[in-house]
Amino acid sequence: MRVRFSNRIGSDELNPIALAETRSRIAGKTLGKLNDSNPTMHGLAPTEVPGVYDAQPRGPLESREMLARFLSTRSEDEGSPVRRVDPEHLYLLSSTSEAYSWLFKLLCDSGDVVLAPKPGYPLIESIGRLENVETVEYQLSFDGSWFITVSAIEALLDGPCGDRVRALVVINPNNPTGSYVKPEERQALLRLCASRGVALIADEVFFDYDLEPFSGNSRFAGETGALIFALDGFSKLLAAPHAKVGWIEVSGPDDDVREAQRRLDIIADDYLPMSNIILDTLPELLDSARGQLEKVRRRTHVNLRRLRELLDDSSGLVSLLRPEGGWNVLVRLPSSMDENELVLYLIEHEGLTGQPGYFFDMPGNGYLALSLLPEPPVFERNVESVLRAVEVLVLH
Repeated sequence: MRVRFSNRIGSDELNPIALAETRSRIAGKTLGKLNDSNPTMHGLAPTEVPGVYDAQPRGPLESREMLARFLSTRSEDEGSPVRRVDPEHLYLLSSTSEAYSWLFKLLCDSGDVVLAPKPGYPLIESIGRLENVETVEYQLSFDGSWFITVSAIEALLDGPCGDRVRALVVINPNNPTGSYVKPEERQALLRLCASRGVALIADEVFFDYDLEPFSGNSRFAGETGALIFALDGFSKLLAAPHAKVGWIEVSGPDDDVREAQRRLDIIADDYLPMSNIILDTLPELLDSARGQLEKVRRRTHVNLRRLRELLDDSSGLVSLLRPEGGWNVLVRLPSSMDENELVLYLIEHEGLTGQPGYFFDMPGNGYLALSLLPEPPVFERNVESVLRAVEVLVLH
């Protein structure tokens, strides 16, 4: 079934002038522009920002080619089948948040529905509200590990909102549960999306940060079984939220990809998000990616081992839910404990604050998210503070 796109993009028909311009471009003919208002084309570029600006909605081709080479090499490093990334299927933008916004515009009219995982970070719902898009949750379940019940997603598609569902969001691995999409879930989701004409948005910003994964995990990026928009960026890859470079990789059946990119090009052309000043640093950023990735992974693995040791030596009131990937983990507290009471106690007595489970729509009470990023002595103090607070509130 073909994917349905929104009506936001405007007419599918080119006006006669645009059609003639397109034909000239295809024929290799360069047209002068009576209305060219690009100052850099007329010797007016500032010395601080030299060069000629060439508006390329997907991002400068040279930058996309550089990124495509990096992504192709990365698939080899991960032990996955060699995958040659096509730079023409990449869109450079400022963040994955911006990518969600663009894709909701592409796929959804006002009141349409996007399916998103819970537990999950509330960003998707927040962006959905800004785009007048309704987010409906599908629940992740826990039975020693977190898993997706595909039949529950199918039930949503067959339910009252089913004919308004335009996209399914998967976070691979999820935040905060740290769970990768399992191989059997992946294949079932691809079949379901393809058969229902639903696009799949795969947020894979944490994919490289494996902790205790099960075997067989793989990216959705480059998948052709359904229309896929894979999101990634430097915020997580470089552990640098201030390095505002993100990207969308489009893949899937040729007809769907072609139509999606035609429409996405219009959105990209309207917003033109990426600054060449930032992209000038792309070679250095990509060169540093592997070293930075290993640096962060060493930190998260050291802190995860120490967390297990501290929990083994504690009263047993706090346990760890198996983290497969990412750099956050969930600890389980006594279900009788009020999550707000714990965090308020930490604020007053330990000088710490945190995010309890209900921030992520956990299925029940008694969860707390912990970051594995702090320097080990700080991380250890954080965990010890939590353990003290739990013992005080439960045992006294």
